[in-house]
Amino acid sequence: MALAGMSQAGSIVDRVVRSVNGHVVLQSDWEQEIAFEALLNGRQPDSFTTAERNAALDRLIDQELLREQVRPGQSAPSSAVAARMAEVRKLLPDCSTEGGWHATLQRYGLTQSALEQRLSDETQLMKLVEDRLRPSVQIDQHAVESYYHDQLLPQLQKAGENAKPLTEMYSRIKALLAEKKMNELLSGWLASLRSGSNIRNPEPGPEEGNR
Repeated sequence: MALAGMSQAGSIVDRVVRSVNGHVVLQSDWEQEIAFEALLNGRQPDSFTTAERNAALDRLIDQELLREQVRPGQSAPSSAVAARMAEVRKLLPDCSTEGGWHATLQRYGLTQSALEQRLSDETQLMKLVEDRLRPSVQIDQHAVESYYHDQLLPQLQKAGENAKPLTEMYSRIKALLAEKKMNELLSGWLASLRSGSNIRNPEPGPEEGNR
């Protein structure tokens, strides 16, 4: 993979930061993930705190664990990747022209091909999660009504806002509860994958977050 996080002082000296079931995660992978997240959030990579950098590393590990569950030969449709790329560009200022877009990528130490690969991986893993977990998500009428009366109404009353009727809010509440359940199932699945995996730091003792 292309090195990310290039600075005026030079390039990062690459090293292994984690081993996930024998697959190594490099410092350059970590820096590229931070650059990608910074790009999407309109931040500078060097603004990430140590905790945020370590959270990005955890997400890289989770991605690798999920990637192991993908059947060989599976790949994200190019049309889906192109659509996701267009969404990313719309989020960013000064990226309506090709020149502005490539200048932005350069500022973040990213390349078009590296970003396309990252978005392809993201699309592929999201489909894996959907296919695996969505059939288990069942939100019934009682759950929606309970959320409306026990949580939403008290929150709106506390804020001094008027509540819309349940009939108008039903679909939105159901979707919200479904996503919450999906996140819970994903957290449990990842915890299970981690417990059955060999995840180690090949270099014990380094200060996480230092470059």
